[in-house]
Amino acid sequence: MLFNSFEFVFLFMPVAVLLFAVCGRFGPRAGTIWLALASLFFYGWWSPAHLPLLLASIVFNFGVGTALLRAKLDGRTTRTRGLLAFGVAVDLLALAYFKYANFIAANITAWTGQPVDLAPIELPIGISFFTFTQIAFLVDIVRGKVDEIKADQYGLFVSYFPHLIAGPVLHHAER
Repeated sequence: MLFNSFEFVFLFMPVAVLLFAVCGRFGPRAGTIWLALASLFFYGWWSPAHLPLLLASIVFNFGVGTALLRAKLDGRTTRTRGLLAFGVAVDLLALAYFKYANFIAANITAWTGQPVDLAPIELPIGISFFTFTQIAFLVDIVRGKVDEIKADQYGLFVSYFPHLIAGPVLHHAER
């Protein structure tokens, strides 16, 4: 669904805004949850097969972020560094797999003459944006720029539809 498409302008956006206003009557958290769900729907419209990847990435980084914040507040420097390295490594490995696995397989085949049996891997829409946004979030925790993490706000921060597929990479303080 493109931002200038009929579906977006006359269906998705009006419904999203209207239901945000309705949910907002039940408090800001209800509005936040609604926008997060609408954003996930928007992403799923583009790429239903990759929605589980986005959800897994959000859950993983929220978990690492929560553990990082706890370790940071407890003054456990070694644990903080280890958690940050682990979180960033997993994020970058996932990104590298989707962006470069086909390229690497083709080059191995070209160099060795032996075909690498790898099914074509489709690049998930926005994977660079949501990956680097979450890496920035983990780094912001270590730098002391994040003092609280709420699941609903974090889910919206990562999946918010206006920036999910086109950027820019955001920092948690910009939520």
